[in-house]
Amino acid sequence: MAKDKTMFVCSHCGYESAKWLGKCPSCGQWSTFKEIKVAADYGTAAAKQAALSVRQGKAGGVSDPRRNHPVKLHDISHEAEPRIDTHDEELNRVLGGGIVPGSIILLGGEPGIGKSTLTLQTILSMPERNILYVSGEESSHQIKMRADRLRPTSAQGETPRGEVFVLCETSLENIFAEIQEVHPELLIVDSIQTIATDTVDSSPGSITQVRECAAALLRFAKTSGVPVILIGHINKEGTLAGPKILEHIVDTVIQFEGDQHYMYRILRSIKNRFGSTSELGIYEMGQEGLRQVSNPSELLLTEDHEGLSGIAISSAIEGVRPFLVETQALVSTAAYGTPQRSATGFDQRRLNMLLAVLEKRVGFKLIQKDVFLNIAGGLRVTDMAMDLSVIAAVLSSNVDTPIEAGWCMAGEVGLSGEVRPISRVEQRISEAEKLGFTHMIIPAYNLKSIDKKKHKIQLHPVRKVEEALRFLFG
Repeated sequence: MAKDKTMFVCSHCGYESAKWLGKCPSCGQWSTFKEIKVAADYGTAAAKQAALSVRQGKAGGVSDPRRNHPVKLHDISHEAEPRIDTHDEELNRVLGGGIVPGSIILLGGEPGIGKSTLTLQTILSMPERNILYVSGEESSHQIKMRADRLRPTSAQGETPRGEVFVLCETSLENIFAEIQEVHPELLIVDSIQTIATDTVDSSPGSITQVRECAAALLRFAKTSGVPVILIGHINKEGTLAGPKILEHIVDTVIQFEGDQHYMYRILRSIKNRFGSTSELGIYEMGQEGLRQVSNPSELLLTEDHEGLSGIAISSAIEGVRPFLVETQALVSTAAYGTPQRSATGFDQRRLNMLLAVLEKRVGFKLIQKDVFLNIAGGLRVTDMAMDLSVIAAVLSSNVDTPIEAGWCMAGEVGLSGEVRPISRVEQRISEAEKLGFTHMIIPAYNLKSIDKKKHKIQLHPVRKVEEALRFLFG
């Protein structure tokens, strides 16, 4: 019988070594190697038996050994992967169109952000499927109380063909035993840090337990075709807790972001083997759960910024959807020797670069000024087209002159002060026009591909930052 072996794993990047190392050769971090015991049977026998039982239940008792054979590349079908509809447009968009059978999804987020609420709300809207919800953190009474609050009114009068089964268990072997009885079409594990297997002698949540349990669930998902959703914790650095190999094992990593004190929640894809990682889902947290936000532009724009300086509106794109976002800036004289540079929802280093461009190319001295930047609504934007609105908001606050109502902008700023072209400018213009904006500043290069007759909004093409500021401030 094969023996268990001991190895050392970097807790930062997942690099494996046969002996302890002071510095990780992969990521360069110091003192990150942890000793773990690896079970001889990496995929537990319980996972194999549970997967076989589910396959037999689907096939009417016929065993499917699922032995793989080499296949010629041109013989492989290129048809779209069948997906399970979650009845949630935002979640479907982030996942790439729905849940792929046999996939394993990792959902992470801050404590109390709404991970369990989103998951329970999603499975309650899927009455046509048998779903097993495994909870290692809450009791069945707590889950029932949340379900009564979240259950959609449209589903209460329906006759469901499936059922949601709740299992409060932390033993991986017991979970697989119940899977053989229930034969679920979707498995939820809340959370992976609370699950432990008997093959590893360590406490739940340790690197060894998380690694072994995730590997066993991966084997079950791939051999049975049942998709698995894992809910994971977040550490104090804001990244997913546990070994880095956890993110490598799963097919999709999605993160739930937002501030608990605000009502907006952002669902962002970090890794997705079946879709794009640039998609974004926006929810509004209410008393009855999470509400999908189909038009985020209306929520991200305030109505009472008339006459206020330091506010600029930009047309940004995240994934496939354009929306208008409000950029707020505050420039004040530095109270201490070193001026402060702070950005919320925007890249700090890019803000420093834009301030240098504003000082070098435009001539505004900000070296003795504190600069604070905020993207309204708690949104974190990575679109380069936000550059123009950041510079406009900073300059508006610096001279204490508000930007006229009805103006928005989109453009990337280069180090020479030039306004570089942006992608999908037609969608940005249409979104601004739909929300009632009358003037829009765009890069001059993008004007060549635009049919002006299609839009009523007045377009102002610019080649340099100075031209854009001249349009805004005269």
